[in-house]
Amino acid sequence: MNFGNVLTAMVTPFNQHGEVDFEATKGLVNHLIANGSDGLVVAGTTGESPTLSHNEKLALFKVVVEAVNGRVPVIAGTGSNNTKESVELTKEAEATGVDGIMLVVPYYNKPSQEGMYQHFRTIAAATRLPVMLYNIPGRSVVNMEAETIIRLSRIENIVSVKEASGDLDQVAEIISKASDNFSVYTGDDSLTLPTLAIGGTGIVSVASHIIGNEMQEMVQLFKQGDVANAAALHRHLLPLMNELFAAPNPTPVKAGLNRIGVEVGSVRLPLVPLNDAERDSLYNVIASYEMKKAVGY
Repeated sequence: MNFGNVLTAMVTPFNQHGEVDFEATKGLVNHLIANGSDGLVVAGTTGESPTLSHNEKLALFKVVVEAVNGRVPVIAGTGSNNTKESVELTKEAEATGVDGIMLVVPYYNKPSQEGMYQHFRTIAAATRLPVMLYNIPGRSVVNMEAETIIRLSRIENIVSVKEASGDLDQVAEIISKASDNFSVYTGDDSLTLPTLAIGGTGIVSVASHIIGNEMQEMVQLFKQGDVANAAALHRHLLPLMNELFAAPNPTPVKAGLNRIGVEVGSVRLPLVPLNDAERDSLYNVIASYEMKKAVGY
């Protein structure tokens, strides 16, 4: 299933008291849709899901669905390292009107490949919604192997994977052997073009908060066969993509959004705001990018 080419893993805006800012969330939704996002992933890693309560997630799903108003798909992050809890949240999320769910590999538990398979199979069986798997060994410690993802792709409503292992060989194997119409997205902005080149569908992006239209342009250039200009744009965007991961995500992208006038507040502990050196570095890269863009790169 194709949710689009450029999906944004949306940050969760907080107010000055550290509470979810629903008005800012509505503004962010409109900003993202106007700036190249084909779909929105809510309450994922970039949405600081570990610090959001069950009720906050449900409220966030409802507000985003209402704000989107059918313009793009909304995918709710309902996965956790507790299968039973994930089933419950998934059922409740379905009632909010989201278009799909994203399920992360269980973190901290260090499940086996069979444990992962049974975890995802159990949650998928509890919903009619399409399911996007989320493999991110840098956060979950364990890698969901290609064979497990391919096996899961045989389940009717498991339709996609966000592959953030950074292993293009693994990505290629999944694309080659998964069920027909199973879509493979990279979770690494800097691997967007390489993933497209080996047959992937697109990106679940962080950088698209800032450079969504440019990432969409890069994808479209590639799809139209203009590989040289797609590659040139990739190289141009790469410094900013990398700078947005110079500190734990989503700290830099929240600072970047605030810098360009899209107010989303700060991060929740245990994350902390950028220090002065980190902030100056990010702002300099954004300013350099804006200057080059103004003169046509």
